[in-house]
Amino acid sequence: MAIRYLKRGKPDAERSEDDKKTRDAVQAILSDIEDRGDAAVRDLSERFDSYAPSTFRLADGEIEALINKVSSRDMDDIKFAQQQVRQFARAQRNSMLDIEVETLPGVVLGHRNIPVQSVGCYIPGGKFPMVASAHMSVATADVAKVPRIIAATPPFKGEPNPAVIAAMHLGGAHEIYVLGGIQAVGAMALGTESIEPVHMLVGPGNAFVAEAKRQLYGRVGIDLFAGPTETMVIADESAADAELCATDLLGQAEHGYNSPCVLLTNSEKLAKATLDEVDRLLAVLPTADTARVSWSDYGEVIVCNTYEEMLDVANDIASEHVQIMTDRDDWFLDNMHSYGALFLGARTNVANGDKVIGTNHTLPTKRAGRYTGGLWVGKYLKTHSYQRITTDKAAAEIGAYGSRLCLLEGFVGHAEQCNVRVRRYGRQNVEYGAAAN
Repeated sequence: MAIRYLKRGKPDAERSEDDKKTRDAVQAILSDIEDRGDAAVRDLSERFDSYAPSTFRLADGEIEALINKVSSRDMDDIKFAQQQVRQFARAQRNSMLDIEVETLPGVVLGHRNIPVQSVGCYIPGGKFPMVASAHMSVATADVAKVPRIIAATPPFKGEPNPAVIAAMHLGGAHEIYVLGGIQAVGAMALGTESIEPVHMLVGPGNAFVAEAKRQLYGRVGIDLFAGPTETMVIADESAADAELCATDLLGQAEHGYNSPCVLLTNSEKLAKATLDEVDRLLAVLPTADTARVSWSDYGEVIVCNTYEEMLDVANDIASEHVQIMTDRDDWFLDNMHSYGALFLGARTNVANGDKVIGTNHTLPTKRAGRYTGGLWVGKYLKTHSYQRITTDKAAAEIGAYGSRLCLLEGFVGHAEQCNVRVRRYGRQNVEYGAAAN
């Protein structure tokens, strides 16, 4: 029996047309920011967020005043979440070692892990204030010891959100801007009269923010393509029921109107029950107006015949979040190779990963999990190699090989760089390239 789709989302052709409209809009806005700087940023902020303060950067006193509005319970929760994120990020950083090895007598090679010197962290917050994104981007950059960390977030209901600002500040941001969308990432990457450009952009966002990062890549580094959230539930009847599956699907569908959510199962009974449960939950979920659109346009229910088929489909889709609830979760862990992050077992859920458990929630979307993992402390570090030759004999020996190999490719000037070392440090009988003659 073939793989069955009990529900399909919007056709690929329609999704591609949506992407083209986004690309064109973003390109025009980035060009405007590059041409007009602060004036363009101000116009865009007024247009999209109805927000136009005298300056978008918060002063120390404003930050302190906003932090004082956060309740002690909320502040404790923010600190707890950041502690978990920092703890895991430090363990990751400690696993990345500088190395130095002597590959031949007198030939020393090594590498150093050096932080990016400036980073712009985007924290979404126009519709939902994404407090957790500050932990994931700002605090992780702080663990990596990035010297200049700037952070931007849109106004929430017309003003800075105190909890988001508190999380940015506690995370280690050196500059905080109340600025959203394309204008935020564009200003941080391109620079304006009032904002010095950064070397790298990180953080999730909507389709427009993700596309802006894609177009700015090369001008600056980016963490990854992290657009509208995606979720996949892989489930069988032994470990999950319709309530768990439907809850985990809609829990991510509420992010926005274009959040793909896929159920992958080998049980048609569980698939049909989940469809019914989704309808029941959408009748009571406070965020149903958003989740219903994502489920209608981007939701899919796929029934496979075997676990191997489920694995193949999952790896092909390469979803951002993959919730696995089966009788062989470890088998999926061992064999999955394309995804953002795995959430193993019914006790685990994506929301914990999003907010508090300690792994990073900025993850690859649009099948980027085929070639990259998510944001982590290592994304802020550049691994740079170095070489040192410490003996005359090694200089002559490597130089002779180098000379001949350069001439093999026709690079005479390259060969002479090697030859001069052979002449200076080697014995007369060392065989090297004819360029020395």
